[in-house]
Amino acid sequence: MKNKVARLIWEYLALTVACFIFAFAWESLMIPNGMSAGGMMGLCTVVQYATAGLIPAQYSYIAINAILIIIAVFAMGIGFGFKTIYCIVLSTVAMELLADFSGLHSVPGQFFYVKETILIPVLAGAAEAVGIGIVLRYGGSTGGTDIIALMINKYWPVALSSAFLISDLVVISLLLFLPDKSFSDACYGLVEVVTFSLIIDMVVGGKKSSYQLLVFSNKHKEIADYITDVMSRGVTVLNAQGWYTKQQKDVLLIIINQKEFPQLSKVIKDIDPRAFMSVSPTSNVYGEGFDEIKAGIRSKKKKDAAQ
Repeated sequence: MKNKVARLIWEYLALTVACFIFAFAWESLMIPNGMSAGGMMGLCTVVQYATAGLIPAQYSYIAINAILIIIAVFAMGIGFGFKTIYCIVLSTVAMELLADFSGLHSVPGQFFYVKETILIPVLAGAAEAVGIGIVLRYGGSTGGTDIIALMINKYWPVALSSAFLISDLVVISLLLFLPDKSFSDACYGLVEVVTFSLIIDMVVGGKKSSYQLLVFSNKHKEIADYITDVMSRGVTVLNAQGWYTKQQKDVLLIIINQKEFPQLSKVIKDIDPRAFMSVSPTSNVYGEGFDEIKAGIRSKKKKDAAQ
């Protein structure tokens, strides 16, 4: 019991620090310099710039996330955990605090001032990647375009990575419609997105990474039921034989994406602390719930049409 409480405290402490790092990337680096990037926070900054600061980014951030969660629950039946709500609310609070603390802003005369403008989106992208990476590691989520991409992927067969890329490009391009912004401002946003993508690969494996798990457990039925009923993922049961004991065993073969791994590993440990689990990273997974197989499909259709 004490170990579980200590682990829970550590998880929420890590999530708290991560939310402040995420908020720092925007409220101390990007926003004071009039910059934007992709994702939900990028959209919120565009709203702030378009309204001349009348609607601060942190307010539209929590409002849009609340609406998205409600829509997603009705559309998909997604059961968002408390950690996601905690991260969204805490990130909003952190942004509100940092917005009023000019001493941490990257502006002339302050400690975090960076003279070379191009370095600001680089630093912001790295900080955001670290913050979101820690959040994902401990089973949380900052919401935003994650929710939109999941809904698109459910009703339209497009890869999640493509949905993320499209949403980022759309948000960045919105800057071009603001009278006081130029093409160079959009380029700064692209620099932030690219930096974020590169750094988050090192933190948690990136959005496109998946894992293949082999789980050996006497409680494999409870684990399999949780994966199918709660996580809505498929499970394959393999018949195996322990050569030392000569006993037949059932082994679970599971394919999950990177963001689901922390949740699943915690559940497996809670159900069976003695479970043996082999984890292998996979860079490409095709099929329902993952990327769509595209190679050869169009050419085959064209060939059939010609015949």
